[in-house]
Amino acid sequence: MAGRIASEGGCKIILQRSASWAMKISMRRLYYSTIFVLMILSLAACGKSPQTENAQIKADKPPAYGDILVQGAIGDASNLIPLLASDSASHAVGGMVFNGLVKYDKDMNIIGDLAKSWDVSPDGLIITFHLRQDVTWHDGKPFTAADVLFTYQVTTDPKTPTAYAGDFLKIKKAEALGDYTFRVTYDKPFAPALISWASAIMPKHLLSGKDITKSPLTRHPIGTGPYKFKEWVAGQKIVLVSNENYFDGRPYIDGRITRVIPDTATMFLELRAQNIGMMGLTPLQYTRQTDNNLFKENFNKYRYLAFAYTYLGYNLKNPLFADKRVRQAISYAIKKDEIVRGVLLGLGKPATGPYKPGTWAYNDKVKIYNYEPAKARDLLKQAGWADTNGDGILEKDGKPFEFEILTNQGNETRQKCAEIIQRQLKEIGIAAKIRVIEWSAFVTDFITKRRFDAVILGWTIPLDPDAYDVWHSSKTRPEELNFVSYNNKEADEMLEKGRSTFDQAQRKKYYDRFQEILAEDQPYTFLYVPDELIIISNRIRGIKPASLGISYNFDKWYVPKDEQKYTMTR
Repeated sequence: MAGRIASEGGCKIILQRSASWAMKISMRRLYYSTIFVLMILSLAACGKSPQTENAQIKADKPPAYGDILVQGAIGDASNLIPLLASDSASHAVGGMVFNGLVKYDKDMNIIGDLAKSWDVSPDGLIITFHLRQDVTWHDGKPFTAADVLFTYQVTTDPKTPTAYAGDFLKIKKAEALGDYTFRVTYDKPFAPALISWASAIMPKHLLSGKDITKSPLTRHPIGTGPYKFKEWVAGQKIVLVSNENYFDGRPYIDGRITRVIPDTATMFLELRAQNIGMMGLTPLQYTRQTDNNLFKENFNKYRYLAFAYTYLGYNLKNPLFADKRVRQAISYAIKKDEIVRGVLLGLGKPATGPYKPGTWAYNDKVKIYNYEPAKARDLLKQAGWADTNGDGILEKDGKPFEFEILTNQGNETRQKCAEIIQRQLKEIGIAAKIRVIEWSAFVTDFITKRRFDAVILGWTIPLDPDAYDVWHSSKTRPEELNFVSYNNKEADEMLEKGRSTFDQAQRKKYYDRFQEILAEDQPYTFLYVPDELIIISNRIRGIKPASLGISYNFDKWYVPKDEQKYTMTR
């Protein structure tokens, strides 16, 4: 689950290329070689197409070039080189600027992107990519196999602070066979091999021989994608313009602007005034505040069970959380149904682990932590915690059980969750304080540096269950994704075995056991899988809900000529 840390609240819609990179070990789908077919038989059942709520379904009109789509986001990007970023805000932009060799179609099949085709050896160990010959970088330089080889080399370079090297480290040999042929050889089966090449390809001519962390591309990216970077005003907006020379055809919408609005209530006012045309709604906004003529006449709403989950994660280096009985007790003390009903207004489901309900890897037989405060108190007592002063707060070795819950600014849903958790923990003798941090500082200064007791956060959920990058004990360095420092040898073994076979039935056995281990250890209290709640101006046409969601064809969205309002200056 090498995912991105999901900010939620603003526009958390998953762009297809963004998902391809940040969730590069997720959503694995059809390999052309028959050896991979067993991996994929159940993916069609992974979810329903999004529901669309329209008050007025406007008649189709011919596509036209022009206009601008402004979307709201609660968090600013941290780094516009996808290789160096782990947050959703950065990857949402990177997904429009960069391409991988492969990508997903609307039905979650792997199709070519920068690669027009590929061959897989009968044993599944060699993939030969045949690259497109009509691709140029945004600065006009030609794209070649040298760029792909460089991307592999810089990703696996120990000096590169990336969370995404794991998949490429499985490669035994990588070679450019001419300008437009690239081959990789693995020494043993690696299930996510093909989809790992959805990773954003980097420009060799701009990065080779340089310190990637100090490159101007971190603030001014140059890719091959449908949109080109124009401007980044930190904390305010990121502006992209359409790539007129895009190999798959110039995008119809001339400009994509991401406005950073840290508060969802303020963002909603901007939506109401039609100063933005796209955002992610809170449950209250979705169910009640958009149920009026203004919104019915000017917007469409989309709802589907998100490829994401929200959790309370514990810093396992903190002695408070070293005993799993304590973590189990906290899970028993939290009433998830109250969160789903009261905070999500029923628009979601309780989470039991790191996989989306209904997907082939989901284990519905794991240990469930229902609301049982008596059992929570008993577990805490077993762990040595007692109310020695009679003030209702548990103590051990003379120290009260108190800790701080961090979450990100602008996410009303998570803040409400924190308040409910705070109240419910108080009932069993635990004092929890809540601290809300601006998104980019939250990720950079607290998560990356492990400066937290516990956090309420979210991960994107992969369709493929390879969760190595988030859960394996080797992935705990500051820039990596196992920031709670989880370490379980059997869990490591299940993750390693699960990614080393193409047999889906065998993989399911490994991942079922992995989920059982997580359920016992409770390194997270898995809270809920929310419904994705997206609203978009009904001027925007070409949106076609599918199994993957709505954004897989974002470069084909358009505004009819007679409805265009804005002009993008280049």
